[in-house]
Amino acid sequence: MIYRHIPGVKVKAQFSVCKKFRYQLTINNTKKANGDSLCVIMQNPSIANTEIADKSVQFLEKLVFEKELELFNNVNTIIIVNQFARIQTKYFEGKTEDIGPVNDIHIRNAIDLSDIILIAWGKTNPFLKRQQDILSIIPSIKHEKLLMTKKHPSRGSYKNFIVPFSN
Repeated sequence: MIYRHIPGVKVKAQFSVCKKFRYQLTINNTKKANGDSLCVIMQNPSIANTEIADKSVQFLEKLVFEKELELFNNVNTIIIVNQFARIQTKYFEGKTEDIGPVNDIHIRNAIDLSDIILIAWGKTNPFLKRQQDILSIIPSIKHEKLLMTKKHPSRGSYKNFIVPFSN
């Protein structure tokens, strides 16, 4: 199934030269000139790019820009990064080489640019060491706006999906 980005967004993607890694997907709500940035950290990217979304990306766009949740009322930018930058949709193994040569730089930049951080790699994500590596780069000042999803966004629901972060 092909998913489309929702109407009213402009999407920018940053890939490696070889196109095997997607480091960042930035989604701007064109209906808002200014506002907060939301950094979403998921597990690994799939096919989403500037032209097409995937189930998780489309869900996040709707959740943040259409569902009128008070938490996201002022958000006009979503910056999606991943634990691992290798693009893969099935049988992902999460090897060290799947992280990507400059992935941590993109994660740090996304965190630094964001007002809210949403951990959305899902509860069944088995990559505990990598999770700890990423959590260690989130500055303590950002912890007050650190949230998590109850499930991975591909399995999300629009009610009671976002909770305060707990490790």
